Amino acid sequence: MQPIRAADYHDLVFVREPRLAPDGERVAFVRSVAEDDESRRGTIHVVPTDGGEPRQFTVDEGVDSEPRWSPDGEYLAFVSTRGADDDRPQLWLLPTAGGEARQVTEVAGGVSGIEWSPDGSRIVFTQASTPEDRDEGRDMSVDPDYEFESPDPRVIDRLNYRSMQRYFDGERSHVYVLDVETAMAAAEAAGGEPSRADALDRLTDGDADYVGPAWGDAETVYYASKPADEPLPDDSVELDIHAHPLAEDAEPEILTRTTGWGGAIEATTDGLVAFPRTPEARMTMRQVDIVVHDVETGEEVVPTDSLDRTLSQAGFQWGPDEEHLFFATPDEGRVRVWSAPGDASADPESVYDDGATVEAFSVGEERVAVAQSEWDHPGDVFLAGRSGGDPTRLTDVNADYFADRTVAEPEELWFESDGGECQGWLLTPPDVDESGGIAGEEPFPLVVEIHGGPHVQWTTSGTMWHEFQTLAASGYAVFWSNPRGSTGYGEDHATATYRDWGDTTLSDVLAGADAVSERPAIDADEQYVTGGSFGGYVTAWAVGRTDRFTAAVAQRGVYDLTGFYGSTDGAYKLVEYDFGTTPWAEPEFLWEHSPVSLVPEVDTPTLLVHSDRDYRTPANGAELYYTGLKKHGVDARLVRYPREGHELSRSGEPAHVVDRIERIVRWFDGYSDGTDVPPALERDPNDGLSADEPDGDEVSDEE
Repeated sequence: MQPIRAADYHDLVFVREPRLAPDGERVAFVRSVAEDDESRRGTIHVVPTDGGEPRQFTVDEGVDSEPRWSPDGEYLAFVSTRGADDDRPQLWLLPTAGGEARQVTEVAGGVSGIEWSPDGSRIVFTQASTPEDRDEGRDMSVDPDYEFESPDPRVIDRLNYRSMQRYFDGERSHVYVLDVETAMAAAEAAGGEPSRADALDRLTDGDADYVGPAWGDAETVYYASKPADEPLPDDSVELDIHAHPLAEDAEPEILTRTTGWGGAIEATTDGLVAFPRTPEARMTMRQVDIVVHDVETGEEVVPTDSLDRTLSQAGFQWGPDEEHLFFATPDEGRVRVWSAPGDASADPESVYDDGATVEAFSVGEERVAVAQSEWDHPGDVFLAGRSGGDPTRLTDVNADYFADRTVAEPEELWFESDGGECQGWLLTPPDVDESGGIAGEEPFPLVVEIHGGPHVQWTTSGTMWHEFQTLAASGYAVFWSNPRGSTGYGEDHATATYRDWGDTTLSDVLAGADAVSERPAIDADEQYVTGGSFGGYVTAWAVGRTDRFTAAVAQRGVYDLTGFYGSTDGAYKLVEYDFGTTPWAEPEFLWEHSPVSLVPEVDTPTLLVHSDRDYRTPANGAELYYTGLKKHGVDARLVRYPREGHELSRSGEPAHVVDRIERIVRWFDGYSDGTDVPPALERDPNDGLSADEPDGDEVSDEE
């Protein structure tokens, strides 16, 4: 048996977006795998619910996503980048009884957020387009030879003008409806009549983003937008919920207003519209509820009100009976699925809780399909009855990989801190055969991992599975926890870090590290720390507050709150709500709560990892912190990844994902008593890594 290594990422398969067929007999899902060093391939597969092997439904070209069954099950709609020269996905329709998929859009902005109408005659979606695109009709149909050009220079008038790793460049999200019959006829005509443009209607226009479209009945679409009467719409946390009748001469109307992020909507055919709402006070720390608005009466209820948990990224949806809402929440280190009557007549009930991390789910007449990851695998499709019970595993996409790999099992633990009881986990190196070279080598050095967010939770699986297992297989024990500020433990726990990201979080993290350090298997004198985003902030805060750690790796962190406020893509709301201030109101306070203010106290060798296109936590903060460390004589290195954004560790180029983990291990190895290698600063920048030598267009390693 072999231990898990960073380079194994190229061999791992991930599952996404399970969707039950209307007849409940099949589940469609996206199978994602690394195609080469720079890209991933996503294909749609279908697995029977009564057992059997999954069958590939789409070809190995580009990235497929958003599988959506038509109401009668005769078509599977999806979006794909196949055949495209860029990353703008188009809408495709595939007959489920057999036949070739047909591309039914060729639009300038790409297609996302697709949903079938209840009668199966139309599909609603959004695309981001510029005013010029709309004026020239490129949002309806664009010539395949049309060349998109970035503005030169960029002229910026919006407050929020970029997100994650892309600039908006004048694009706004608008809502479109595609007539399926006309679209299929246009696909058959292949350039004749009707055209693809004939199949499309644009429902919205203007200088605003319209998001989250959802069907009510077959003649009504709902969507959300920032209020048009706000002086700075991008800065608003309010969202108007619109009802848009498709009947001729009918006008859209604003039904209600909510506060929060994203604008997701789920509606029934009889006029119940569900959407998220977050209280505006300290909004970034507060829990997200679901509100149901009755279009006929205007009354609103909150089916999730009695549950002290927030919505997870797995979202919410109406069940087929349109009487019950199903939704997922983080809950003490796992993600579970709940159900609640849409009229809020009863408290929510747990309908799926396998102690795992539910990434996504789909509800049928009698069963629930989920994509979930667990401590021993990074994700598969499972099926269970809506009344609970043991789930059935429908896929085992990494069976071949795990046939000769040893996976370490984490131990759950609860520990006391100043803020009460916190949950954490300890992963120790697995027992492997002699070729692994780690069995029996106790005590183990400890790596303390700190999550980002800040208001999320960690589990025993999810996106960190590969990194944690690689560290354990490299001879390190790994400890991670959900300190105050995390979700999954109620609102009081999540809001406990108000105006204090650093010391409150660090006190809980160190309390957990102290608890595991009492064990004979853990070396209390050799410990390391790392984390990303908010975890990067706390990592830098930790080495400024204590000399406990032998070395540190701070990743994509916030190091200067004022610089972050002025350069982030909109996440400056974390400063306004988590700290209750702005740089103009309390500049000294924000400086005192920035890790860069602690640079003179740092002695810990620190590796900084950042991405060139990270617009959530821009690189200027890492540059300032790195410069400070170097000026104060600290062993420091800055590694920057071209083409990557804030999601490097989760969805970056495969070679970069591998390189990042290997550099973390190598940095710690260089200061470990248990390894016979010099510090990374004394080696060639790429010595000991599986990637090829950089040629200037690869990883940048700056000292």
